[in-house]
Amino acid sequence: MMAGEVVTDLDVMTLEQIRSDPMYNEVLFPFGYRWFAGIGFWADTAAWALTIQRTGPEGMFEARDKQLLAQLAPRLTETATLATAVGRVALTSMTDVLSRVRQPALVLNREGMVLRTNEVADCGFDDEIRIRERRLVLRDKQAMTKLDQLISLIRSTPDAIAIPASPILIRRTTKPPVVLRILPVDGAARSVFLGARAVLILSNLVPRAAPDPALIGQAFDLTRAESRLAALLATGASIDSASEHLGISRETARNHLKAIFSKTGAHRQSELVTLVSQLA
Repeated sequence: MMAGEVVTDLDVMTLEQIRSDPMYNEVLFPFGYRWFAGIGFWADTAAWALTIQRTGPEGMFEARDKQLLAQLAPRLTETATLATAVGRVALTSMTDVLSRVRQPALVLNREGMVLRTNEVADCGFDDEIRIRERRLVLRDKQAMTKLDQLISLIRSTPDAIAIPASPILIRRTTKPPVVLRILPVDGAARSVFLGARAVLILSNLVPRAAPDPALIGQAFDLTRAESRLAALLATGASIDSASEHLGISRETARNHLKAIFSKTGAHRQSELVTLVSQLA
């Protein structure tokens, strides 16, 4: 078929085999279909086949029918390959945009296999969250069970319907937990030939980028020293580690923090982190 020939029932089965075959008796015959023809074509490097069914009264596919159908194969290959290329460009653009805002993301196909990961996600994978044989693997067993359930949903949910999935919390041994969320694939990226079905967003997979101290200073009228401290605290650093990094005493850092609280209106370090992180 992939060499350009049109294949029919009688190319692979006898009439006796057709009469006794379960697929015909349980799937095709009850709906009135009796005769089959398949046209092979390519979508980039993937092999596909267009199948056509005829009813009993329409008769089997004959030699002339096969010659006419074979002429469709080159056009089908051109169309499918173009659709695949356009979909791949759209998919790459989508994941690259997420990478620019430091959002780790990966794309799954209908079988739950990884089609693409962006650069930020690649930098965050480790022994606890990784790609193995084109599948996302989690060390957290509870999260892995939920991921398997999600993949089952992806396989069973029609493409036109949003996948009803809740976020998955992935616990890690020595690092903060990661939240996995699912987004739909839309537009050209949802090409049937490309097979992209869902985008997975991984929050907290990589350390937060520190906000620009100069921007923090402008926003809240902080001194240079106060701005640098606020930027470090926004990454999750403790007051002790931040003071050590800045080369100042813990008491000086605490005095800076009091001034930062006064100028920003924050009352606790967690409130300050939430406020300043919005400038990242």
